[in-house]
Amino acid sequence: MVITGLSGAGRSQAADILEDLGFFVIDNLPPTLIPKVAELAQGPGSSIAKVVLVVGTGPYHQEVLPALTALRRQGMHLRILFLEASTDVLVRRYESTRRRHPLAGSEGSLGQSIEEERQLLQPVKAEADVVVDTSDLNVHQLRARVLDLFAAEAPAGGMQTTVTSFGYKHGLPLDTDLVIDCRFLPNPHWVDDLRPLTGLDEPVRDYVLGQPLTGEFLEQIDSLLAMLLPAYVAEGKSYLTIAFGCTGGRHRSVAIAEAVTRTLREKGFDLRVAHRDVDR
Repeated sequence: MVITGLSGAGRSQAADILEDLGFFVIDNLPPTLIPKVAELAQGPGSSIAKVVLVVGTGPYHQEVLPALTALRRQGMHLRILFLEASTDVLVRRYESTRRRHPLAGSEGSLGQSIEEERQLLQPVKAEADVVVDTSDLNVHQLRARVLDLFAAEAPAGGMQTTVTSFGYKHGLPLDTDLVIDCRFLPNPHWVDDLRPLTGLDEPVRDYVLGQPLTGEFLEQIDSLLAMLLPAYVAEGKSYLTIAFGCTGGRHRSVAIAEAVTRTLREKGFDLRVAHRDVDR
């Protein structure tokens, strides 16, 4: 994907949104290097799923369109997002940030520089797949618009989600977004044969998951998380940690965290699982 358009129209903000979704972003890349980057990204053994190139107006602007045309001729899946805004809005944005326009010279006004850039980029705009006018969009509205357009194309795992277990007696995890207490379930610690084991062992897992309340609890949790995870992605959240706690962090929370992870993975979510206190 290539993000281009008028300076001050929101290219960097759009790139940040896509980077949060898991895209690999390269800013201010000379157009002559675009084919090489595309070749490396699609080469054997590449770990880069999708690439976003942010291309601005500069000394190489005449090379942008030929480079993009060459990619399409090679059969590569290319999307071009063009951002623009009215001259009055761009003037206000530049005045508020006190940045220098890339085409500003010793003569002429800021408005003239913006209009000159608009004319230079007309051929690129004509080739764009999507044109977004950001004149009336704030940062949050721009995020919503970009997500509407491209969230479905994000690489798998755009939000890094971790399910972890912990023990309350060792303290709450500091980097947790959601904390769910499992101490309402019977504690395997008080079963002599189960005390030395953990929630990773089958006897403990069967004991915890076999409790009358556990089935309904897991159904409710699975439904809740199936609703929340896509909503967090839509809000642009990059990292989410869901923590299940019990007294010591060895039995109930471990078994529940494993069960929730397994069910959500079956629904297509990409999750990591960790057990902070299982060896304590």
